[in-house]
Amino acid sequence: MTGPLVLLDSASLYFRSYYALPDSMTAPDGTVVNAVRGFTDTIARILTDRRPSRLVACMDADWRPAFRVDALPTYKTHRVADPVNNVEEVPDTLTPQVPIILDVLDAFGFAVAEADGYEADDVIGTLVHRESADPVEVVTGDRDLFQVIRHEPTPASVVYVGRGWAKAEVLGPRELAEKYALPAENTGIAYADMALLRGDPSDGLPGVAGIGEKTAARLMTKYGSLAGLLTAAAATPSDVPLRVRTALADAAEYVAAAPVVVRVALDAEVVQDRDDRVPSSPRDLARVRELQEKWDLGASIDRLLAALPG
Repeated sequence: MTGPLVLLDSASLYFRSYYALPDSMTAPDGTVVNAVRGFTDTIARILTDRRPSRLVACMDADWRPAFRVDALPTYKTHRVADPVNNVEEVPDTLTPQVPIILDVLDAFGFAVAEADGYEADDVIGTLVHRESADPVEVVTGDRDLFQVIRHEPTPASVVYVGRGWAKAEVLGPRELAEKYALPAENTGIAYADMALLRGDPSDGLPGVAGIGEKTAARLMTKYGSLAGLLTAAAATPSDVPLRVRTALADAAEYVAAAPVVVRVALDAEVVQDRDDRVPSSPRDLARVRELQEKWDLGASIDRLLAALPG
């Protein structure tokens, strides 16, 4: 049997490593490497615990794409450090670690993918949408990606590490439906529509006033989707409660614009640097050892080497 295709929400994972591990983890030149070590350890745990046959580290080519900002100008505005150049506010000691992470991935021979003008979420959404051979597991600390969970043509689930790997949750359609009281069919899509109604301050999504998570989930269970809810709300007579109809009408502009912001793209032009099969041994062991010594990555590199299937 072959293992699943694992897709890494890379930025989510290295941000979490950065905040979870002490900044006293440094290279000989003083560069902080806590995110590098945490990210490397996470891949080792994935290889050991999930046993994928294929793996892709998905990256942001654009953390705040123009098409989302055009639809909803508030999208991620609170994270903007430089509005003119659309630069994200990132800790000074994290930014230099991203190229090191990419060097480690390259030396080991893991595939990296991105799409010009899109976020990693869109790369993941597109790769899940394309996959027709193997089950897919998305490793992320971001609930937004629950929307890719599906039954077919191949099952797709999310390994949610929002509370750390030790408390990781593996969510398929059944688990997602039970967790949020969503319909059993098209659960991933229903989650996206529920999230749209609920809103998400961390992404600058105001949601629909007066409709919280539980109400949004009940509406998705009854009407199946946002489109079904809006059709029912516009009907005469309507069985949608007056309070909900009024809230939807008041937020009509947001409700019309938000789908393109909330839903991941399924047709991004993904560029992947190499085959996604998990390497049985490192592509360039000498380079791996060089990076290990240069950045004092120590046991993290050793654990990843030991986790390779070869």
